[in-house]
Amino acid sequence: MGFAEKRRGYFRARYRDSSGQIFTVVDEYGETVRFSGKRAAVRSANDHETRVRQNARAEAPIEKGVEIPAVPVARSITPVEGATAAAAAEPGVTFGEYANGWYGEQDLALSTMQNYKRHLEEHLLPEFGEKALAEISRGDVTAWAKKEGALYAASSVKTWRSTLHLVFADAVDEGLLTANPAARRRGRGKRAGRSRNRSPEKVTTDALGILLVAERASLLSGRDDEFVAEITRGYTGMRWGETVGLEPEFCRPETVRVEWQLYELDSGELHRCSPKDDSFRDIDSPEFLSALISDHIARTSPTPCRCHGRRYVFRGHGEANDVAPRSGVKLVDVARQAGVSIGTASNVLNRPEVVREETRARVEAAIAELGYLRGALPGETAAHPRRSGYATWIFQPAATGWYPKKAPQEAHPVPVLADPWPGVPARGRGASQRAEACWVPIARGLTPHGLRHSHSTIMEELGTPPKLMDERMGHEDGTVQARYRHITPGMRRRLMEGLTEVWEASLAARFAMCPRSPVRVLDELLRALR
Repeated sequence: MGFAEKRRGYFRARYRDSSGQIFTVVDEYGETVRFSGKRAAVRSANDHETRVRQNARAEAPIEKGVEIPAVPVARSITPVEGATAAAAAEPGVTFGEYANGWYGEQDLALSTMQNYKRHLEEHLLPEFGEKALAEISRGDVTAWAKKEGALYAASSVKTWRSTLHLVFADAVDEGLLTANPAARRRGRGKRAGRSRNRSPEKVTTDALGILLVAERASLLSGRDDEFVAEITRGYTGMRWGETVGLEPEFCRPETVRVEWQLYELDSGELHRCSPKDDSFRDIDSPEFLSALISDHIARTSPTPCRCHGRRYVFRGHGEANDVAPRSGVKLVDVARQAGVSIGTASNVLNRPEVVREETRARVEAAIAELGYLRGALPGETAAHPRRSGYATWIFQPAATGWYPKKAPQEAHPVPVLADPWPGVPARGRGASQRAEACWVPIARGLTPHGLRHSHSTIMEELGTPPKLMDERMGHEDGTVQARYRHITPGMRRRLMEGLTEVWEASLAARFAMCPRSPVRVLDELLRALR
C-alpha cells in the first residue's frame, strides 16, 4: 500500500513499484505534489501504486490520460548499470545526478546500501538534489544541518552529514571539487566541546531484572520462547539479529556459535548475512543456559522457514501476515478491482460465510483476474520475530509495565489479573475493567539491545579480563596491549562460574518473591528450590 510521509508543513505521497522501489508522487513538471492532509496523500499514493502494478502486469504502457510522471533523478536514487559518478559529473551537473552515479558505484553490504539510499532520498536530495555540485558551499551545508537539527535528533543529523561528506570526498578525489563543503574543521562551530555529541546513557539492568523481564515477555506472548530468548541475550551478549538468526546446529553443549544473523531490511525482508563487522565467534555458555536452549529446541522442534529454507531456534511471536513489500498484486488491488473495502476482501479469504454471495463472487473474480497470491496461510505463525513489533508490544511492556500509544488509545498500563503472581495480562474487550492490578516498571527505557549492555556490565562486575569480554561481545581491540593479552581456560572457567552464581542468585531472589510462576520453564526451575 502507498503511504504518506510528513514533511515540514505538508505531506508527500509515497508508493512502491512491482520491484519494491519507493517513488514519490510528482506533477507534470517533476515537482513533488504537496498534500495538506494525510488522507489525500495516502489516497493518491494508493492510486499511483495500483496503476504502476497494473502496467507492470500487462507489460504495456499506461493508457493516455493516466500517465504517471517519472521521479526526477534529484528525488530518487536509482542505480544504473554502467553508470559512474565521474561520467555524470560534467560541467553544471547537479548534486542529484552525481549522487545517482556515486550510489551505483558502491558495492557494500545490503544494510549499508539501504542506509545510504535512505539518507540520500529522504534528507540530502530534497535539499541539494537540484543544485549544481560545484555551487554548494559550506554555508549551504551548515544551514541545512541547522534546519534538520530543529526537526531531528543531533545524532541522526550527524549520520546524514557523514554520508554527505563521503559523497563530496569522492568528488574531491576525482578532481571535480577543490574542497569538501561538508567537512567540519577541527575546533570550529562548537559551542561546548564534546558535550554536543553526547548521547543519552544506555539503560541497563541486573541479573534479576533480566529474569523478571524474560518472565513478563513470556506472559505477554503466551509461550516459553520469549523467556529462553531473553535469558540467552542477557547471558551471551548476542545482538538482536544474531539471536533471531541462531540455528540449532550452532547451539552446542558448552558454546553458542555466532555464524549468521538475520538483518531486517526496509522492504521487510530478513536478509541472512554475516554478523556485524564479521564478528564470527564461539560464546562460552554456562551449563544452565545450554540446558535451557537444548530443552527449548527439543520442545519446539524447529522446522525450515519458507523464506530461507533453514531451521531457527526462535520463532515469531504472532501470526504471519503479508505486510512485507513484495512484487505482484496485493489485497488492496483486489479490493479496488472488486469495488469493496480491504476488510471485505480479507473476509472473503478468511471468513467467506460472513460475506454476501454476490460480493464474494465479485471478489473471487477479481482474485482470479489479477492473479492474487496469498503470502501467508490463515493461522500460520510468523517464522521470525520482527524487531519493531517485538520491542513495541513484548519487550517495552515487559520492561516498563506500559503499552505504547496507538490511536485511538493513549499509552496505558498493562492490565493484569493478580493471581497467579506476577500477574497474567488480561486480554480482549473490557480488559481494563476486568484487570485487578498492573505491573510496576523494572527498567524504564530498557531496550532489547540494552540486554547486551547489561551482559557487559555483569562481566565487569565479575572482573572479567578485557580480552575475554571483547571476544564474547564480538569487538576487536586494535591496541598494542591487546597483542600481549591472551585468554586462558582458567579465565573462561571463572567467568562461567561467575555467571552461574549470578543466575542462581537471581533465581533465589525470584523465589523469595513467589515460589511459583505461570511460565512453565521458570516454574520448573523454581521447583528445585521448592
